[in-house]
Amino acid sequence: MAKKAPRRTAERILEVTLELFNRFGEPNVSTTLISAELGISPGNLYYHYPAKDELINSLFDRYERALGELLGASDGVRDVEDAWFFMHTLFELIWQYRFLYRDLNDLLSKNRRLETHFQWVLKNKTQAVTTMLDSMSRTGVVSIDSREVEATATSMVVVLTYWLSYEYVRDPRKALEPEHAQLALLRGAHHVLNLLVPYLEPGQRMHLLGLVGAYGKNHN
Repeated sequence: MAKKAPRRTAERILEVTLELFNRFGEPNVSTTLISAELGISPGNLYYHYPAKDELINSLFDRYERALGELLGASDGVRDVEDAWFFMHTLFELIWQYRFLYRDLNDLLSKNRRLETHFQWVLKNKTQAVTTMLDSMSRTGVVSIDSREVEATATSMVVVLTYWLSYEYVRDPRKALEPEHAQLALLRGAHHVLNLLVPYLEPGQRMHLLGLVGAYGKNHN
C-alpha cells in the first residue's frame, strides 16, 4: 500500500491544481496556494512536481490524450444529430480543461512545450472537422465545394478554440463558473455548427434549428 501513496498524492495534486486553474486562471494560482489547498507542504508538492510548468504540462498531456481519442470519432459523424453530439462533447472536454483556453495566449508565450504542442492540437482539430465534413458530404446531408472545405473547417476550429474566451469577455464574473457551463457549451456548439447552415440540405437545416431550440429550452 505504501508504494501507491505517492501516485495517489500526485493524482490529487493534479486534480486540485486543475480545479484552481479553472476557477482563478493559471496566472493567478501559485504553487503555495496549491499546497495550502491540499494541506501539504510546498516541499511535498515540489517532490512530485518540481516546477509549476510541470503541473501545466501534465494537465495538458491529459487533455491532449483525451482530445486525440475524441477527435478519432469524427469519421463517424453522418448527420446533424451526430455533429451536434460530437461538437458538444468536444466543448465538454474543453470546458474540463478551460484554464488552457482562458489563458491560452499567456500560456503559450511562457511555455515552449505548449507553444509547439498546441500547433498539433489546432492541426488535429482541423483535420477532424475536415473528416467530419467529408463524412457528412458522403451521406448527402452537406453539399460543399471542395474549395470551401479548408476555409470552413478552419473557421469552425477558430470558434471552437476561442469560444470560451468570447464567453469570458461577455461576462467575466460568471461565464466560466460551473453553473453556467451547459449554456456556454450549447451556445458554442450552436455557433460552430451554424457555419454549416449554407451547406446543409433543407431537412438537416431544420433539424439543427430544432436541436438548438430544444436544448436551449431544456437548459434555461
